[in-house]
Amino acid sequence: MKLNANAETVLKQRYLIKDENGNPVETVDGMFHRVAKAIASADALHDEHADTDKTESIFYDMMTNLEFLPNSPTLMNAGRDLGQLSACFVLPVEDSMESIFEAIKQAALIHKSGGGTGFSFSRLRQEGSTVNSTGGVASGPISFMKVFNMATEAIKQGGSRRGANMGILRIDHPDILKFIDCKADNTEITNFNLSVGLTEEFMKAAEAGKDYDLVDPHTGETVKQLNARTVFNKIVDAAWRNGEPGIIFLDRLNRDNIVPEQGKIEATNPCGEQPLLPHESCNLGSINLTQMVKAEKGRKTFDWEKLERTVKQAVHFLDNVIEVNKYPLDQIEHTTKQTRKIGLGVMGWADSLLMMGIPYNTEEAVQLAEEVMSFITEKGRQASQQLAEVRGTFPLFEQSILPQDRPQRNGTITTIAPTGTLSIIGGCSSGVEPVFAYVFIRNIMDGTEMLEVNPILKEELEKRGLYSEGLMRRIAQEGAVSHIKELPEDIRRVFVSTHDISPEYHVRMQAAFQRHTDNAVSKTVNFSNEATREDVAKVYSLAFTLGCKGVTIYRDGSRDEQVLNIGKVKRADQAEEARHITPRPRPDVVTGVTERVKIGCGNLYITVNYDEQGICEIFTNTGKAGGCPSQSEATARLASVALRSGIDVNTIIDQLRGIRCPSTIRQHGLKCTSCPDAIARVIEQEYEKQVALGNWLPLPDAIKPTPEIQPDEESRCPECGSRLEHESGCVICRQCGYSKCG
Repeated sequence: MKLNANAETVLKQRYLIKDENGNPVETVDGMFHRVAKAIASADALHDEHADTDKTESIFYDMMTNLEFLPNSPTLMNAGRDLGQLSACFVLPVEDSMESIFEAIKQAALIHKSGGGTGFSFSRLRQEGSTVNSTGGVASGPISFMKVFNMATEAIKQGGSRRGANMGILRIDHPDILKFIDCKADNTEITNFNLSVGLTEEFMKAAEAGKDYDLVDPHTGETVKQLNARTVFNKIVDAAWRNGEPGIIFLDRLNRDNIVPEQGKIEATNPCGEQPLLPHESCNLGSINLTQMVKAEKGRKTFDWEKLERTVKQAVHFLDNVIEVNKYPLDQIEHTTKQTRKIGLGVMGWADSLLMMGIPYNTEEAVQLAEEVMSFITEKGRQASQQLAEVRGTFPLFEQSILPQDRPQRNGTITTIAPTGTLSIIGGCSSGVEPVFAYVFIRNIMDGTEMLEVNPILKEELEKRGLYSEGLMRRIAQEGAVSHIKELPEDIRRVFVSTHDISPEYHVRMQAAFQRHTDNAVSKTVNFSNEATREDVAKVYSLAFTLGCKGVTIYRDGSRDEQVLNIGKVKRADQAEEARHITPRPRPDVVTGVTERVKIGCGNLYITVNYDEQGICEIFTNTGKAGGCPSQSEATARLASVALRSGIDVNTIIDQLRGIRCPSTIRQHGLKCTSCPDAIARVIEQEYEKQVALGNWLPLPDAIKPTPEIQPDEESRCPECGSRLEHESGCVICRQCGYSKCG
């Protein structure tokens, strides 16, 4: 078995069966035998004379030789009582309280079993709209996302994995601006990755600077219009700020929906790479490309025969997983078996390029990516067709858009998923990501330090007599091999790391794999801290142009710093300067509007004044019927001070919106729930109007109301404290194997 020490540690900590005291009761070899035996047993369901021992041996060898590894739930649960083997699920969220809380219950069962869940909240009516059945007002998608988030927080998956979620909202939902900013505070909705569902129509409108419609999901009517370019820039700004939300292109997901008669694809799994219908699940696995490289005529190249053999064995393995899987819900089992989707992907791509002496950021690498993925998908389909001859097609094959003259067993074959912990087990780079860092310094419990060096770099340096511990520590400090001028030019050129690679080549590599992948490709475009919003916008536009199905970006350090002023970034060691914020003086001349709002006890007149820097003061007056003048005045005064202090408008709106007053509960037709809620709505309305008119930019760098700045917990591993890497739409600790998405 080829496991390194780090892989052994991760397996013992996270994958092996443990007793009630947390001590492993199986060996690593025993785990692989357990998984191989359980998955091979499915052969007997189709042929009572099947040689399952032979199949078990093939599967065992494939895994222990690190040629292929299935997703984590399969390694953890195959052959055990829990038996839930799928990594990803999508659950529907319809516009009723019953559906919402049924989805929460179903998600809890999935998280408990070790899976992750994706949701589209696009069917929920917007915040503040009337609920006819109760006479109240709707809370809106973001409010319910927080409920889902809290439910996830309360569940620990099988003792080894915490639930991960994907939350998606269509770009034409009336609450889209609130959604874009709902994770501006890194402590909010921490168990969700977020993506905006973009349409081709929206992207064209953004390119042309045109307006587009926001549609009430309950009535289907247009409720207002926004400028598409302004909204696009707001998405860019939010992603630049802390990496969220990502974007997915909904029309492209549905272009490749193999059974459109079954409904539209509205959501993906937590890392964005597996589009699924409601109640569908998918079983994933990855081929380790470093094990597919061979020496030939003095150079290294792919062993295409071995790759073909591994692909076909892996498809057999994953189809068997569908059979032996113990699904958390009967409805999920039925829906999954209707299409029998599998997701075969790759890991070790960057390392395999290093082995062949090909820089990641070159045309040669991009072209080879297309060749490799085209080969894998073609051979995978052939394997599925061979299985169909014996086992039959997936039940909905005749309804599918697939070529009817080539029956296949599985609706989809390929997906490129994150392989955080799997790549640690495999001793290779993650997914199709470039190498994040070539040298790590691991802190040992007794206070000593241990160097961990990329084995391909180490081998090359030792071969040339250049390896030394001092050089390795320098590479660790510099963060890249390319910065070490004393190294030969060819080594510096080939051994590029994440931040050496231009955003363009990140996207081009993703697009190359996407062109030959049935589902989608999970990848993160990593930017340096100095990257601009324009850099992010270019990546989004390029991803759209090159045919990607979505894209996630992360700007280095953006989650462990606090933006205090436009153009000024201060970190934790500068927090003392941020403790005292003085409001700017009230301008001598302001422009404003006054709106009358019906509240539970009469009318409230709200005046919003602004100058060229934004909203600067709020006044309120109550009508003859009374109201709460002191409460309204206090709210308006505090909001005015906060606005002139530079506090994010959306932060103020979020704090005031949704506060409920008893006098509004039994009154039908009210558009607000209290005086503070009414003030928030008028502020928001005026802000959005001025942004749409182009008078103000969507909030770039707003001062957050945080007196002391602490590095965000996501920048450090919650289990060992090491730095987390952002990759494939998720985060991974290369030290201990922790992964936010499992």
